[in-house]
Amino acid sequence: MTTSLCPQPGIMDIALYQGGASSIDGQADPLKLSSNENPFGASPKAMSAVAEAAAGLHRYPTTDHAELRSAIADVHGLDPDRIICGVGSDEILTLLALAFAGPGDEVLYPEHGFSMYRIFALSAGATPVVAPETERRVDVDKIIEKITPATRLIYLANPANPTGTALDTGEVTRLADAVPANCLLVLDGAYAEFFEGYDGGATLVEARENVVMTRTFSKLYGLGGLRVGWGYAAQHVIDVLNRVRGPFNLSSVALAGAQGAVRDRDFVDTCLQENSEQRVRLTGGLRQLGIACDESQANFVLARFANEPEALAADQHFKDAGILVRLVKGYGFPDALRITVGRAEDVSCVLEALASFKGVE
Repeated sequence: MTTSLCPQPGIMDIALYQGGASSIDGQADPLKLSSNENPFGASPKAMSAVAEAAAGLHRYPTTDHAELRSAIADVHGLDPDRIICGVGSDEILTLLALAFAGPGDEVLYPEHGFSMYRIFALSAGATPVVAPETERRVDVDKIIEKITPATRLIYLANPANPTGTALDTGEVTRLADAVPANCLLVLDGAYAEFFEGYDGGATLVEARENVVMTRTFSKLYGLGGLRVGWGYAAQHVIDVLNRVRGPFNLSSVALAGAQGAVRDRDFVDTCLQENSEQRVRLTGGLRQLGIACDESQANFVLARFANEPEALAADQHFKDAGILVRLVKGYGFPDALRITVGRAEDVSCVLEALASFKGVE
């Protein structure tokens, strides 16, 4: 059957996103370290809030997300009127492209940036533009060189995925200083909480009209299954996004869970402390086995092997041991595996499997 229906330009250039694997043939309960999830799960307070909210499933959720925005504002010292909530930070990143870019415009992002950035650009009919990185680190000068009069959005994940490397506040500020007034600098802070001393770009947002920061509840807060994120920007940007956001984009259960999670600071502090300790342990263990890795500021480590065949062999060895990690060839690292930082016992399993792979007693 033929049809004259045709999707918008750029749509058919999008390759489907592939998430981290969650199962292994023949393994009943694999250790999943492929999606950077919180190994401790969700906060007990978030779980309790979800259970309580379930009693009202027959009611529509609020459209303004006022209580969640207030909770986020209280915790982070922000203006609640300048916060927007979405179905994960992905929805907000998508809305930014749809609202501020289109045919003839350019969307700029670093070489090894989140693979969805290209999809956001193509969905809006804009042209994706890639800035080279230097030694697996975002290069501010290379991004600035790629800015043209057509650039409307610059996506920057800090810390970056899948490398875990990060720019300090001075470098992010230097980039913000170079962004023209008719372009938005979007600071994707999915892993910002794991970067000690970094505010995710909040100070820059307060000082500028064209900087946006986003955060997610899917990583540190362990709410990947609820899909909640938020953004912070100048009021005029938030007003635009709220005009294209679906009025009931977040369920009452998701809103309640996120509010419970963000206010449970004891749980957050415990998770951050554990991640910091086990990240050091994982990094040190990899290096002792002769496996290269950069200093990560996130909740994962990028382990680099001698070549692609060795990385593939290591991935299979992990699977044979009942461990799931992430191949990242699609991000430009065919010789690497991204490994989520798990609990102490999880890190022990990873290092024992790699020692076995390397033939180390």
